[in-house]
Amino acid sequence: MLDLFEAQVTSRQLDLAGRWLRSFGEGFYTIGSAGHEGNAAVAAALRPGDPALLHYRSGAFYCLRAALAAGRTAFPDPAFPDPAGDADEGGADDHAGPRRPDTDPGLDAAAPDPAADAADTDAADADADADAGGPDAGVVSPAGPTSPNGPAGPPADAVTWGDAAEGAGPAGGTDPEDAYAEAARDVLRGMVASAREPIAGGRHKVFGRADLAVVPTTSTIASHLPRAVGAGLALERLRRRDPAGRPVGAAPVGDVGQPPRSPWPPDAIVVCSFGDASVNHASATAAFNTAGWYDHTGLRIPVLFVCEDNGLGISVRSPRGWVEATLRAKPGIRYFAADGTDPVHAYEAAVEAAGWVRRHRRPAVLHLSTVRLMGHAGADAEAAYRRPGDLAADLARDPLLATARLLVSAGVATADELLTRYDERGWEVRRIAEEVLGEPKLASAAEVVAEIAPRRPARVARAVADAAIRAAGPGAVARAEAFSGRLPESAGPLTLAQSINAALADGMLDHPGMVVFGEDIAAKGGVYGVTKGLRDRFGAARVFDTLLDETSILGLGLGAGLAGLLPVPEIQYLAYLHNAEDQLRGEAATMRFFSSGAFRNPMVVRVAGLAYQEGFGGHFHNDNSLAVLRDVPGLVIAVPARPDDAAPMLRACLASAAVDGSVCVFVEPIALYHTRDLYAKGDGEWLADYPEPEAWAAGHAPVGRARVYGVGSAEDVTIITFGNGVRMSLRAAAALADEGVGTRVVDLRWIAPLPVADIVREASATGRVLVVDETRRSGGVGEGVLAALVDGGYVGAALRVAAIDSFVPLGPAARQVLVSEEAITQGARTLLAR
Repeated sequence: MLDLFEAQVTSRQLDLAGRWLRSFGEGFYTIGSAGHEGNAAVAAALRPGDPALLHYRSGAFYCLRAALAAGRTAFPDPAFPDPAGDADEGGADDHAGPRRPDTDPGLDAAAPDPAADAADTDAADADADADAGGPDAGVVSPAGPTSPNGPAGPPADAVTWGDAAEGAGPAGGTDPEDAYAEAARDVLRGMVASAREPIAGGRHKVFGRADLAVVPTTSTIASHLPRAVGAGLALERLRRRDPAGRPVGAAPVGDVGQPPRSPWPPDAIVVCSFGDASVNHASATAAFNTAGWYDHTGLRIPVLFVCEDNGLGISVRSPRGWVEATLRAKPGIRYFAADGTDPVHAYEAAVEAAGWVRRHRRPAVLHLSTVRLMGHAGADAEAAYRRPGDLAADLARDPLLATARLLVSAGVATADELLTRYDERGWEVRRIAEEVLGEPKLASAAEVVAEIAPRRPARVARAVADAAIRAAGPGAVARAEAFSGRLPESAGPLTLAQSINAALADGMLDHPGMVVFGEDIAAKGGVYGVTKGLRDRFGAARVFDTLLDETSILGLGLGAGLAGLLPVPEIQYLAYLHNAEDQLRGEAATMRFFSSGAFRNPMVVRVAGLAYQEGFGGHFHNDNSLAVLRDVPGLVIAVPARPDDAAPMLRACLASAAVDGSVCVFVEPIALYHTRDLYAKGDGEWLADYPEPEAWAAGHAPVGRARVYGVGSAEDVTIITFGNGVRMSLRAAAALADEGVGTRVVDLRWIAPLPVADIVREASATGRVLVVDETRRSGGVGEGVLAALVDGGYVGAALRVAAIDSFVPLGPAARQVLVSEEAITQGARTLLAR
C-alpha cells in the first residue's frame, strides 16, 4: 500500500509542479492526473513487460510502473495459471467462444480439430463463466470483489519508506525511491520541453519509455485504441510461434528469413486507458467493435481496456449511467468495474481483470469511477460550469486521501508521517523541476524533425539486394513451391495487377513477419484480383479478410507493426481512406516523432485509387485526391504506373518499412491494373516482364527518384506527371513527335518525398515544363511540383494541366472534369508557342 501511496503522491506533486512552472512561463503542459491516481492500482496488477498505451491522466500509473520495473516493490508478480491447462499454447480456442464456420480464421488460426474444439470450448466457456462470477461476470462493485476467494488487496506490510521487497529485485536494480524520482524527472522534462526527456526528446509531453513498455500516445481522443487492438492481435499471433519461428501446425511456405520477434513477453497483455467521454468517439467504437468481432469469430486478442470515468469531457457531463451501459453492451468484451478512488477495490478489480485477460487471451474492459481534481488543465475555471457541491463531493473522494486513510487505519503509518512524506516528495519534485529548467531545448529545425522519418537509402538498397540473394539462393526452393513451379519471371509480360501480386508473394517469402489483410483480399483475392492466390500460398494466418472498417484496418496495421510484424493492409478504395485518415496522420506518422525512434510502426498501406475507370463508379470509386496524404510529415507516397515499376517500388517500400520503420502508402491506379496496350489496341506495350531476382538490385527504384522517358529528340518540352498521366502523356508525346516535337516524360513515381532534383534537372534540360496532374487543381500534386521548380531555381516557362475542382461524376460526364490526352497535347503546343 505504501507503494501505491508513493506513486500517487509523486503524481500529485507533479501536477502541482506543472502549475508552478506554468506560472512563470517555463511549463508548457498542465493537464494533470489529480483524481485519477487510482490508476496506480492498475499498474500494480500488471507486469512491467505488458505494453501500455496510456491517456494523459496516467501519472500515478507511470510512476508505479517505473518502480515495478526496478523490481523492488512489495507487489507480487501477477502470475495466473490457466485452470484449463496449456491450451493457450496453440491448441483449441478455449475461452474464446465457438468459431462460426463461415468466418475467416485470420491472424491467429491454428487449424484446430472441430470436434475437439467444440468440446474444449464448451468446457472452457463454463470455466470462464465460473471464473468471472456468474451472470454479472467480471463485475467488481465498489462494495467489494465478487469472489470470496479473490485477491485481498495490495500488500500493506511495508513499514519504512523504500525497503519494500528488499533484495527481491535484480542485481543492481534501481531503488524504489530513485525509481519514483526518475519517473518524476521524466515527466517534468516533458513539461518543460527538455531535449533530454527520455521518450519524445522535448517534442511533446507524453507518457512513454521503451524500457517500461509504455508506448507514447497522442492527445487525439481514443485514437490509440485501434492500435491497441492491433497490438493484441499481433502479440497473440507471435506467441503461437515456436522458438524456431514456425507457427503451430504446418509451417507456411516461405519462412526463409529471420522470424519476427515481439518486443514483449509471450504471455503479455496489452493495456490501454482512456477517459469516459472517449467512449463516444468513432475511434473507440471501432476498436471495441473490432475486438468483439474477432472474439466472436474465435480469435484471441489479449487487450485490457481501462476506462477512467470522472464523468466529464472537459465541461460536458457524461449522462449518468451512460458509460456503464455503453461498455456493458459491447459484445465479446468482458466487463469489470470498481471504484477507482478506493485503492483496495481498484487493485482487486484490476488483478481480476488483468488475470482474466492473461488466462483467456480475450478482451475485457475495466471501468473505474474516478474524480477530476484541479480542473481539466491549468487554465480551466471549473466554477464556471460546475456547482460548488459537486466540487466538494469530488474532493471528498480524493484517491490520495483514501489511500492515506487506509494506511493510518491499518497502523502502517501515522497521519503526521504521511504528511511529512507528502511534503518531502513535494520538495524533491520541486528540486528536480528546478534542475530540468536549465536543460537544453530543441534548438533547430533539424533537431525537431530528425526522428520523423529518417532515410537510409543505402541500407534500403542493400536490403533489396539481400532479398534478391535469398530469393535466388537459399529461398529458391521455397519460392518455386510458392509459385507452384511457375515463377513470374517465366510467365511472360504481366499487367500492373499481376506484377503487384507477384511482388507481394515475393515479399511474403522474404519477410516472415509480413501480413496482408483488408476487406475481401483473402478468399476473393481483392475486388480487382490483385491478392488472388496469396491466402492459398501463405495461409490464413498471414493473409486474411477484415471487417468493413478502415479505421480498424489501419489500427490493426499500427499495432502489428509496433509488435514486430510487417503489416501490409489494403484500403479498398482511396475515397474510403478519408474515413480513417487520422490513423495515418495522428498515429502512424507521429510514432517516431513522439518516441525519438524508440518505437516505430512500419507499414505499407496499399490503396486502390485515382480515376479513369471507364463506365464505373462515380467519385467513391474514382477519387482523384491525394491532398490529405501529401502534407503528413514523413509519409512515403508511391504511385506506380507501369508494371515494371510496380514490383521494384513495392520492394523498396517493404525494405524502407523494415529498415527505417517507414509508413508508406502505395497508391495503385485502378484504371491501369489490367491495361495491356499503350499506343494501339493489341500492341501490348503497357505490359512488362517480371524481373528475376538476379535483376532486383540493378532495377531498384529508390524512394524519391523519378523515371524519365525520351520521345523523339527529347529536347523541346518536359512533361512531369504520374499515375494515369504517364500513359496519357506518352501517347500525347507520340502525337507531338509526329509534329517534330521532342518530349521528355518524367514519371514522378513518388509523390512524397518528391524527386525534386530530378524535377529541376529534367525541366532545365528543355526550359519548357508542362505539369500534368490528374488530381485536383486546388491542393493537387501539381502545386507541389511547381513549388519545387521555383524553390529549385528553375527560370524557364511552365504550364499546368490539372483536373478541375470537382468530384468525379458517373459515366461519360467524368471526361468533363478530368485531364485528357487532348488537353496535354494542347498544353505542350501552348508552351512551344511562347
